[in-house]
Amino acid sequence: MTVSPATLDAVLAQVDADLDNSLDRLTALLAIQSISTDSAFAADCRRAAQWLVDDLVAQGFAASARATPGHPVVVAHASATQGPHVLFYGHYDVQPVDPLALWHTDPFAAVIQTDAQGRRTIVARGASDDKGQLMTFIEACRAWKAVNGTLPVRVSLLLEGEEESGGKNLPPFMVANADELRADIALVCDTDMWDRTTPSITTMLRGLVGEEIEITCAARDLHSGMFGNAARNPNQVLAEIIASLRAPDGSVTLPGFYDDVAEVPDAVKAQWQGLGFNETAFLAEAGLSIPAGESARSVLEQTWSRPTCEINGMIGGYTGDGFKTVIPAKASAKISFRLVSGMSPDKIRAAFRQHVRSRIPADCSVTFKEHGGSAAITVPADGIYLQQALAALTGEWNKDAVITGSGGSIPVVGEFKSILGMDTLLIGFAQVDDNIHSPNEKYDLDSFHRGIRSWARVLAAFAG
Repeated sequence: MTVSPATLDAVLAQVDADLDNSLDRLTALLAIQSISTDSAFAADCRRAAQWLVDDLVAQGFAASARATPGHPVVVAHASATQGPHVLFYGHYDVQPVDPLALWHTDPFAAVIQTDAQGRRTIVARGASDDKGQLMTFIEACRAWKAVNGTLPVRVSLLLEGEEESGGKNLPPFMVANADELRADIALVCDTDMWDRTTPSITTMLRGLVGEEIEITCAARDLHSGMFGNAARNPNQVLAEIIASLRAPDGSVTLPGFYDDVAEVPDAVKAQWQGLGFNETAFLAEAGLSIPAGESARSVLEQTWSRPTCEINGMIGGYTGDGFKTVIPAKASAKISFRLVSGMSPDKIRAAFRQHVRSRIPADCSVTFKEHGGSAAITVPADGIYLQQALAALTGEWNKDAVITGSGGSIPVVGEFKSILGMDTLLIGFAQVDDNIHSPNEKYDLDSFHRGIRSWARVLAAFAG
């Protein structure tokens, strides 16, 4: 169906009129202690899943809570006579609240507060990550159904209960139910805006390769006075290997590391330059002042569109209080690579292991332990759904919506691509100061209200 301006205006007016009821529903969901990582709250996770099912059924969705070896997955469908099929993903589980003493209010009794800047916020665990975000979409669907009796496009929802505890049961669930879940585009709300007034769509997520290496030299720890100089020190071997991973210009030295790395289109670079990103302030917030990494690249390029090699941990020898003159038998390190679109996790892992093996002395040995791997995701900049969503967000916020990248990795987006063959648009309305995973988590009421209106517009745009 093509949505008329009058119909869309009526839906947006319904969103505005029903906002207090929308907040009441969000408050009820926030009160459920759906902490997925703690088995003591398993019943609460089931209760949250059922709350969502009941709410969606009341709207006319065909919805159910599907059993998994862990917490349930909520699946819901609403049909439309024509138009594309979208799959919306969110998660109803939340992080633990510890340390409880740092909360100013009960984490599961949502309160509305006004901050020092005059912004009204709702404070509770899960307010931003991700109950407030997923409810923006559900409330947009409710407004459409209240005004129009149906949705402008076919909508399915996939609401997970284990995102905060690893999400290990979702991929096999997706494989088993691929035909039911497959859609034209996936929508993920678990992200934020570029700034408080600029909506954004994240179109690039980096992939990940995690490796742990352990180097063994002597058969046991040795006295450094008796064996010093004569015995190989694995800490030294490890340090030399780690130092060899980057060149003086900050680039990664693995053979073929950049072979499959494409340059960001000039038009995208130009948009990034217009975002007003302050490199100095970004580094200063972390207590730094000098950019590292590839010397010829901006900070945004390095964090969004360039691959990385980072040393996440090093262990070797005596690390307790005081001093112990020992040459350790073993030394280990944990190293991760963030990948960009086109790079193969298997190829990078193999190149890294070969790089390490070639530097191990003949009388020493190395073992490797894999810590996961996933490919990067990039949504084509000229994709029709992306362009429609950008226009819809711009219409709501009266400010051009921007395309952004993310230095992180969101596994479910890769799984949508590898299992269901779907691209994903990451559209969320969180703010960087929402304290997700921390005490006093909050969600701006403006984000909640205009997030609902934004999704209502996006659904209308897809119908067109």
